[in-house]
Order: sequence, then C-alpha cells, then structure tokens
Amino acid sequence: MRETSFDVVTIGAGGGAYPAAFRLARAGMKVLMTDPKGMMSGNCLAEGCVPSKAVREIAHHWERHQRFSEFGITSPGTVDYHRVVAHKDTVQRKRYAQHATELSSAPNITLLKGEARFTDPNTVVVETEGGTQRFRARHIIIASGADVVIPKIPGADLCLTSRDLYKLDPGLKQLPSSLVVIGGGYIGLETASFFAAFGTNVTLLQRGPRVLAGMDSDIVNTLLPLLHPRIKIIPNAEVLGVEKNTGGLAVNFRVEGAAKRIEAPVILSAVGRHPVIPEGVSALGLEIDRRGIVVRETMQTGIPNIYACGDVNGKLPLFHAAVRQALVAAHNILSGDVPCDYMDFESVPTTIFTLPSAAYVGVTPDLAKTRGIRLMKGAYEFREDSRAQILREPGGGIRLFFEPGSLRLLGGWVVGVDAENLIGEIGQAVANGLTARQIAAFADQHPMASEGISKAARSLF
Repeated sequence: MRETSFDVVTIGAGGGAYPAAFRLARAGMKVLMTDPKGMMSGNCLAEGCVPSKAVREIAHHWERHQRFSEFGITSPGTVDYHRVVAHKDTVQRKRYAQHATELSSAPNITLLKGEARFTDPNTVVVETEGGTQRFRARHIIIASGADVVIPKIPGADLCLTSRDLYKLDPGLKQLPSSLVVIGGGYIGLETASFFAAFGTNVTLLQRGPRVLAGMDSDIVNTLLPLLHPRIKIIPNAEVLGVEKNTGGLAVNFRVEGAAKRIEAPVILSAVGRHPVIPEGVSALGLEIDRRGIVVRETMQTGIPNIYACGDVNGKLPLFHAAVRQALVAAHNILSGDVPCDYMDFESVPTTIFTLPSAAYVGVTPDLAKTRGIRLMKGAYEFREDSRAQILREPGGGIRLFFEPGSLRLLGGWVVGVDAENLIGEIGQAVANGLTARQIAAFADQHPMASEGISKAARSLF
C-alpha cells in the first residue's frame, strides 16, 4: 500500500476540523481532511443546528403572527410543513454549495471521502470507495464528531431521531396531530417547541425528575412556565418499549411503578448523543472517559501531536465551541506542538432554542455551589422591558453573576426575548473579565432587550 505524506491530517471535516485546516493551509502546510460524508461540514449542517434552526425560526414567526392576529394580520390557516421542510433543505443545500466554493479556492487542502483509522501516532489508513489509502502526518486532528444514541428498548427502530427530522429530504413532511418525545434534553425540548407552535400536541417523557438536567435549575424553572401549553412533560418516566398499533405507534412506560401507555403517529427518540471514536484510538493509549477523548485546554491528547476537537471530546458539544477548539489546535500545531493557545470553555455561550429560548455562559449558581464559589447577582425582568412589551413576550429576564469584591463578571443567563442574541454580549464580558461597573457604564440601545444587561449590572449599585 502506497503511503502519502501530509503535514496535517484531520479525521472529520466539520467545525472541529476545517477552521484549523484553512488556518494551517494559509500558513503553507499541506493538509488532508478525511470524512465519511465527503463534504466539508459536520453534523451541525447535516442534521443539527442549521436545519433545526431553519425550522425553529419559522415556528417563532408563526407564534408571533398568531399573537398579532387581532390587528388584521389574519392567520392563513394551518402550517404547510412540507414547505417548512423545503425551506430547511434549501438552506442546507445553499450552505453545502458555499462550503464547496470555499474549499475549491483554498490552497494546500485535500478532502477525501472515507472512514479513517489509526495505525500509529503519525499514520492513518482511510477506507474509500476506491480502496484503502495510507497517510502519514506530523500532526493529526481528531474531529470525528458525535452520533445519536439509540435507546436499548424494544421497538427503538420504530422511532424517528433528530437525523430523521433534520437531514436533507427527510421522510416526515406532514405535520402529525400528536408527537411523543422520548428524552428531555435540548434536542427533545427544542423539537417539542417547534411542533407545538405548529399545532401538534406533544407529550415529552423525561426519565429523571426534570428536563434539561445539566442546566442551572433557576434557568429551567424560569423557562418551563413559558413553554407552549400544547407541551405536556411527564417526569420520572421509564420507557419500556415502542410498538405498532392500529392508530400508528404506542409507547409503554412506567411512572413511579404505575404502567402507562400513550399513542401517537410519530415518536421521536432524543435521548442524547455519543462521541464517534475512530478505530485505533484506544490502541494508541489515548485516555477516553464517559464524555469522549480526554484533552487539555491546548486541545492536545496524551500524545502531543494528536489533537481532539469538537464533539468527539464531549467537553462542550457545540459548533461554535468546535470552531474555537480547531483554531486553538491550529495555533499550537504552528508552534510545533508547544502550547501557545488555550481553550476557555467557560466563556462559550450555550443556547437552548426553545420558544422562548434560554441561554447561559460561565458560572451560574448551581455550578458555583458545587465549587464553593460565592456570587453577587444582578437582575433584570423582561416584564419591565420595552421590547418584550412590544413583542408581547414579557416572561423571563436576565441574571448576571459577579465575583464579590472585584465585581468581575463570572457568568450569566437569559430566558425569554432575544436570549440567543443577548448571551453573546454577556459572553464577551465574561471572556474579557469585565466588571459590573464597566457593564453598567455601557449605553446599550433602546428600545432593545440588550439594555437589560447594563440595567442588571446597575442593580448592584
């Protein structure tokens, strides 16, 4: 088998890989990206954040449309979900074409479709449609992403997953009258919000006592009352299995020992995602924990020339976090695997794109409690906010959390109007160590919800 040499090989071509590839290629390095899909993009575009948010924005506008119908903005009737899906597909195809154009104009980068595996710390073998190819590299970036978890229950194959909903040309193009969602993480709750807005009755089965178990309890408790009344959440539900019946499908589950059953034409399994670990990683002696491949803040694994970026390390499974991780890896590769850049995971914002949305960044009260950290809180309520009043979205608010004494911002959250946009400004303040006085002194625009950030800071004085 002939061996070809590159400066850098990436296993994967998504957000944890291609930003590094472009940066390294501009510096003159020869880069090979390998990916089973053979396209420059990750699961975010294929089945995740981009297509789901294309659906979400239509649902958001539809809800607002209903709220203002009394002013002569009459409802056209029911949602044509087939056209919603067509819009989602158009966005995906447009972005695939955009990525292809970017790649075609980039020097020093080769993209190869195939499944890669390690043979040693500097060598990968790729199984392609045309046969097996072998590559040697001074540096390797593992960015193989994550995949949906299929629950080990009878009838799991009857359920749809997020991939089935959000991939190009999905099978579901008609709005179901009812939907059962198994799993109360962000994917399950977001999807429940979209379908409820479109008119579907949704029942969500949560295994534990509350949804969004990894989020701060104050955020969740603020968000849940604001969700659409067509969403029914059943906590402490142990799903026993899924089966076909005359009306479509049925889920059998148990709550506190009592057997339950619910029927629906569509069942969504959204119980989580797991990292995709390339073959040969374990043989190299790289450490793997329950989240994925263990990395330092330099994005290096236990072998300094091997990096692991994005969902495969499980530290913060978000596209924008993967992009920053890829750039950290690129900078450290350019310095000869000697650390010169570090990933700050705590300044990366996270948004749950429900309707309304909830977003957070940095240290929030539940985390502070586990670390033994004292916080000072600044607060602002959206019931006082002009934009929330204009849009008739008065629920939720802003919370900022400061270090006592220095008043340095450590974290914050937003639930309600424009949360997904406001959290970026708060994240910048966390990343740059701004204080309550500096935030309070900034003249945010009126009448926009962002002015609530400076008002929350001013509540300390």
